[in-house]
Amino acid sequence: MFKSILSAAALAIAAFGLIGTGAAQAADCPRGTLDKQYCDYDGDLVADLPLDSKKWINPGTIIFSYTPVEDPAVYAKVWDGFVQHMAKTTGKKVVFFPVQSYAAQYEAMRSGRLHVAGVNTGGNPVAVSCAGFVPFAMMASEDGSFGYEMEIIVPADSTIKSPADIKGKTLTFTSKTSNSGFKAPSALLKSEFGIQSEKDFKVAFSGKHDNSILGVANKDYEAAAIANSVLKRMLDRKVIEANKIKTIYRSQTFPTTGYGHAHNLHPEVVAKIKQAFFTFKWEGSTLKKEFKKEGKFIAINHKHDWGVIRKIDTANGVKYNCK
Repeated sequence: MFKSILSAAALAIAAFGLIGTGAAQAADCPRGTLDKQYCDYDGDLVADLPLDSKKWINPGTIIFSYTPVEDPAVYAKVWDGFVQHMAKTTGKKVVFFPVQSYAAQYEAMRSGRLHVAGVNTGGNPVAVSCAGFVPFAMMASEDGSFGYEMEIIVPADSTIKSPADIKGKTLTFTSKTSNSGFKAPSALLKSEFGIQSEKDFKVAFSGKHDNSILGVANKDYEAAAIANSVLKRMLDRKVIEANKIKTIYRSQTFPTTGYGHAHNLHPEVVAKIKQAFFTFKWEGSTLKKEFKKEGKFIAINHKHDWGVIRKIDTANGVKYNCK
């Protein structure tokens, strides 16, 4: 099934590879951290729909992707029911595109080859600034609660008891665009424990949260910073055993994956895409089976809900380099 989905995605992307984000907006438009090809006249920190309707795109096939936190093969199946629901709601063919990296996902949207996506927490400001990503939804429990925590985990029999003990050791991150996998732990370790990467401990990168978790469970990594939402799902699927790891730090709650669309999608298409998210029936779905504590999609506001993430970026000296 995965191979057929991958083939379909490849064909769709090849067919629609010529779709672009359009020419740059007027040079004097307000944009804040946004790349020069986007404008933000309303000050909501995300790219506006182009003023020229000729620059709006109305694809025959909608390409959708989920943030590559784990094996794309797993999530192609998990999202299958939702993809079918979006196709029915929009009246268009919808193809799941299993991206292999955060950078590949952002570039696909920036170049017009990706129309709807779930972007990881830390990557949201990057995708918004550099790829014209417009987030509008997030998963939540039935009571409206949402989010996840960053955890630093170590092998169960490790002598590392607290983050302070990481000094002189190696801490494995996932990717520099990940909030829980890099940005948050870097800021928190410095502010709360006075230790900095490269200066007080060595750094390694695994690429993905599941790689970091498996690496700690198998004792390939001394310690790793991960999103506990990914950890919980891996434990539920019995990919790892809980007694193989232990948590030495847990952060405050952060917003989870943000779902959004390309800034230049036709407004009528965007309306139907949003309808698909907010009318999806979770009970009995493969999505519910995977995201057990979630039960609906809720509306989000990037300017407000991602404020804490931008503060972490500022603390880390992060610049949204779109080159």
